[in-house]
Amino acid sequence: MIVKSAEFICSNTQVSKLPAPVMPEYAFIGRSNVGKSSLINMLVSKKGLAKTSQTPGKTQLINHFLINENWYLVDLPGYGYARISKSKKEDWDKFIRAYLDKRESLQCVMVLVDSRLEPQKIDLQFCNWLGEKGLSFVIIFTKADKQSAIKTDQNVAKFKKGLLATFEEMPPYFITSAENQTGRDEVLGFIDEINKGFEIPEYKQF
Repeated sequence: MIVKSAEFICSNTQVSKLPAPVMPEYAFIGRSNVGKSSLINMLVSKKGLAKTSQTPGKTQLINHFLINENWYLVDLPGYGYARISKSKKEDWDKFIRAYLDKRESLQCVMVLVDSRLEPQKIDLQFCNWLGEKGLSFVIIFTKADKQSAIKTDQNVAKFKKGLLATFEEMPPYFITSAENQTGRDEVLGFIDEINKGFEIPEYKQF
């Protein structure tokens, strides 16, 4: 897939105010500081489209970006960031989960995992929640340039083992580096294939 255009459309905390679900969309989510903004900017070749920050937990809204005028890339708030109040965290969880569970045009959840770390309980729990809801998801391992390929492979194998404790098979996964553009063609190719079979779902207009 060649990305010809990428534009910010809107930020929301209410599912009812999102764009009409008439195009396929892909939600990017992961623990805070997983490198999500850098990965998004790398995928669309547009520096600064998603705001990168030294402060984890900066994304606090559902952000829609329209790519090639025919699909949405959705930037979701990171999970697992401790420095927010419990009530605010619960509010975030509620609206993110409502979006993931009810969004008619959501094709796949792209779960970002830091390839430098051994399996984190919070990542495995989130994947299990997606599995329980019957939501399609893939794993995107980030920051592969920060260590040797052997170390990345070892951590991927450990993550697979962690997931296979509750899943029958490992979902598709990609190894990426925003720095080196690793995995860009594979992730975009995956999205492109799903887009080809997209049909506009039935939905309620608010």
